[in-house]
Amino acid sequence: MPLTPEARSLLDMAYRIGAPRFHQLSEAQARHSFEKLQFVFRPDAPAVASTVEVPIPRPDGTALLARYYRPLSSHVGQCLPLLIYFHGGGWCVGDVASFDVVCRELANASHCAVLSVDYRLAPEHPFPAAINDARLAFDWAVEQAGLLEVDAARIALGGDSAGGNLSIVTALALREAAVQPRFLMLVYPSTEIRSERASRERYAEGFFLDRGTLQWFFERYLPQGNTEDWRASPMRAASLAGLPPMLVIGAEFDPLVDDCEAFAARVRAEGGDVSYHVFPGVVHGFFTLGKVFPEAHQAVALCARALRRHLLDEAD
Repeated sequence: MPLTPEARSLLDMAYRIGAPRFHQLSEAQARHSFEKLQFVFRPDAPAVASTVEVPIPRPDGTALLARYYRPLSSHVGQCLPLLIYFHGGGWCVGDVASFDVVCRELANASHCAVLSVDYRLAPEHPFPAAINDARLAFDWAVEQAGLLEVDAARIALGGDSAGGNLSIVTALALREAAVQPRFLMLVYPSTEIRSERASRERYAEGFFLDRGTLQWFFERYLPQGNTEDWRASPMRAASLAGLPPMLVIGAEFDPLVDDCEAFAARVRAEGGDVSYHVFPGVVHGFFTLGKVFPEAHQAVALCARALRRHLLDEAD
């Protein structure tokens, strides 16, 4: 189908006014631009039962920061399932504050606690710093499940774009661990750096996530290359068997959409439990821009239903 009117209007505005793309900016300018986009076009923040800023200690004495949400439906002392959320932004932009609203929405709609992780960004902290932070967040949540009042056996990993990539990579690394994630919630995840699938060319210009911006992200995240490393490109892993059940969401006019479809198909072919859904007419990034895209609310609801089904054993 064609672009939705909302997507067409947003793209026309962005390109008509000549707003610089991320690859035309410094890192600081790109981060500021991304934050403005999120704050202007995200919905109003719904109330939750509580939010707490959480420092997760690293072995070197520094702290990985996270924000912990409990849904309105919860009460003190109640043991909840947990979604660990990794935000998008090409491993270079984005933060917990920019993704505050979608984490609140997911917490309330899924009846799960949410731990939103402020992992280190490139180029200051290139690959594999973000991967190490993602694994640290999972291990810490398991160890501190009692403190968080969550069930370590009911933890999901999820995120959008780069955050979806971190979710997949962490789950792959945990396949032999004593405690593993129970579900993956993947919104247009980055699955392969050096992809040559048709959507990369079809939507290379004029659809928000331009070719130059993708390259700008990849060069900063992987300054030494490493594009074949499965920890950067999980589609390059020798096997995708043994991953938890997952929901993969794509956007029709996204250069990554064919990569998402190929990843879901390969997981399914290797015995995995995959639900794959493409939202028609929308572009990469729509998930957090609910003030513009009605589909964002539909996608959050879809994610919440999947979380309840896999973490709370609810029927559809």
